Amino acid sequence: MTRRLAQVAKKVGVSEATVSRVLNGKPGVSDATRQSVLTALDVLGYERPTQLRGERARLVGLVLPELQNPIFPAFAEVIGGALAQQGLTPVLCTQTKGGVSEADYVDLLLQQQVSGVVFAGGLFAQADAPHEHYHRLAERNIPVVLINASIEGLDFPCVACDDAVAVEQAWRHLASLGHEKIGLVLGPGDHVPSRRKLEAAQVAARAAGTPLPEESVVRSIFSLEGGQAAAAQLLDRGVTGIVCASDPLALGAIRAARRRGLSVPQDVSVVGFDDSAFMTCTEPPLSTVRQPIEAMGRAAVELLSAQIQGRQSHTGELLFEPELVVRGSTAPPPAR
Repeated sequence: MTRRLAQVAKKVGVSEATVSRVLNGKPGVSDATRQSVLTALDVLGYERPTQLRGERARLVGLVLPELQNPIFPAFAEVIGGALAQQGLTPVLCTQTKGGVSEADYVDLLLQQQVSGVVFAGGLFAQADAPHEHYHRLAERNIPVVLINASIEGLDFPCVACDDAVAVEQAWRHLASLGHEKIGLVLGPGDHVPSRRKLEAAQVAARAAGTPLPEESVVRSIFSLEGGQAAAAQLLDRGVTGIVCASDPLALGAIRAARRRGLSVPQDVSVVGFDDSAFMTCTEPPLSTVRQPIEAMGRAAVELLSAQIQGRQSHTGELLFEPELVVRGSTAPPPAR
């Protein structure tokens, strides 16, 4: 008991006597200090006293950038199930255009005294986006896990798919089919996973003896429409194979080809990224690089649970190996 009082007092920055008053329900403590002590108990993995246990916030924020891309509901399903097995309840926070921002969600989650937060995509993946709300979480010692990119300057643990290996697999596949003019559809310039994919594509192209020209790379917002517009530019430049940074971008690329009367894969091959739901049901079925969602989601929850319980947590980036899934959207280029 004495050790617990000392640890909690040190974490909050108050006396052991103040911690004792909170734990015993005594007056003379401000609401802010009381909440800080209770949160410290949760973070350090101590059980609250019986009379305070009903107030324990067994909630975990799950912040997603959108739900239109099937990969994010897939992550939500895996993470939600894994949290439930740990006795934690996910609070789904999805951003919408013109709606509640990621920073607003963080404020709301802090008000709810959540035990931790998992971010699966979001502003942390954009180098030039505002990151102040992540620093607020760090200052409050709230356990956080990121999925698919890490933040420079913060030691939040991160779970990610190896973008370099993903592009290498896709590029090598198209090259093995005989494609020499390969284009790349990526996210915005400050999008960290897209930067990694670009670097990997440049390495793969040099290894094949054909350096990647700037005009073979087009950036877009992550949507089907964005993929269609980006792919149209690449088709104007004569590419025969297109590697995309997401499955919706790849579906947009297929639409762009068809709008020009081209056939996929006879005239142009397309590779996606994620292997999200229904990619086997498209026409043609999409060749794509699969993210190991189940393993990544469960690892994220394990890392978060370790932090909540006060155990040592991996603070670096855990990279998971992707897998190329070849279906019907890739074939040799048309004969010259």
